[in-house]
Amino acid sequence: MSDKQLRGGMVGIGMIFDETYRPFFESAHQDGMFDRRFGDVDVQLAAVGSRTGKRAEAYRSVAPEGMKNFFSATGENAVQEMVAQQDLDFVCVATPDDRHFEVAREVLKAGKHLLVEKPSVLDLHQVDELTKLAEENNVLAKVVYHKLLDPDHKKMRTLVHDGVLQHVNTGYCTLLEPKLISGSQFSEWITGRNPGTYVAVHYIKLIDFSFGGKLKTITATGQRGLVGDKDGTTWDSVQQRLIYEYDDGREAAFDIHTSWVTPDNFPGYVEQEVQFRFDNGVWNGHSRKRGVELTVEGKTPIEMKQSINNHYNGTFVEPWGTRSQRGYGIEVIECFARELAYLKFGGDANEETNRLQELRNLNYNDLSADRQVVAAVHALEVILERAAQGEPDGVVRVNDDNGGLVLYLPGKADPEVLYAPEV
Repeated sequence: MSDKQLRGGMVGIGMIFDETYRPFFESAHQDGMFDRRFGDVDVQLAAVGSRTGKRAEAYRSVAPEGMKNFFSATGENAVQEMVAQQDLDFVCVATPDDRHFEVAREVLKAGKHLLVEKPSVLDLHQVDELTKLAEENNVLAKVVYHKLLDPDHKKMRTLVHDGVLQHVNTGYCTLLEPKLISGSQFSEWITGRNPGTYVAVHYIKLIDFSFGGKLKTITATGQRGLVGDKDGTTWDSVQQRLIYEYDDGREAAFDIHTSWVTPDNFPGYVEQEVQFRFDNGVWNGHSRKRGVELTVEGKTPIEMKQSINNHYNGTFVEPWGTRSQRGYGIEVIECFARELAYLKFGGDANEETNRLQELRNLNYNDLSADRQVVAAVHALEVILERAAQGEPDGVVRVNDDNGGLVLYLPGKADPEVLYAPEV
């Protein structure tokens, strides 16, 4: 065991934990983490916070030897109890999206580094508060955007970065989740929520990070009646449009379609594709159809899927005989842990402030670089809320003469300022 330790906490121990955080912590426990910048570092899952503790205890019963002794805090004050009693370096937050802010605020107030699942928060005021807390407490606040690490998306961004693909014009992205998500796995929190905030944010970040530009306009609509009442506040499907403006004055439009009502016998777990048109080319990417089709009698397409994404989170028997679980969904968490190890052990303690700023400048995952993404989420939440109240077809404009984020509704002369400062 190394004398260099990173002690982590986990808030939320559901599906996302099992798919990505659990394999990361188990791999780090077994193999450690090494880099010439910081040496050999051990990463421990030291504490878990959850509402009831049932899933934490279920995991304890099957966790590898040496990982079973984590502290488990439960109830309404679980996060406060966890960060107060445990000498933690960082906390990962994988709760439902409308609970991120309160948990993240407690983590940062306690002076712990933060890794929060997408979307980081639901409105810009929350971004302001969390960013300020991170700065005041000299800690990192980072967001999980694992689709930036998808090898296909990385290749597209490389072609844009290198000038091979020139000036994006339009984009279409879709991510369709199965009924299993809305009907069972997430049914306890899905009331009043929408699939756009949950998964469209993947592509909002991909667009914002890959192409830059200034977000200008957000519109959205959606459908109801399957997951909840047709006139209720729970949405089956959402279609969102973003307009960006670039330095040369030209614009690009991006349409993002999401749902969580795809039949469970669909051949893939999720349907996800992107298309971007440039001045001189087109990029088409289909994350489900990457060349693998599987049929197993009596298993596909319910128990097992016919088209499987081995890039996100694959379980393998390696050629040398050991079992592994890896993919970009796990890699993004390891990147955060490596950043922390570099911060804490990557050189003279007197230079830690410089390393902290260096890591905050990584805008692929820093909360301070999340403003346009959260602005799009903030706008989406309000547009859908007003539509459910009988005021559809809202338009939100960014940084116009009335404020940073401003809602315009048909038939209303006066706009509503959602966020006054510049986005």
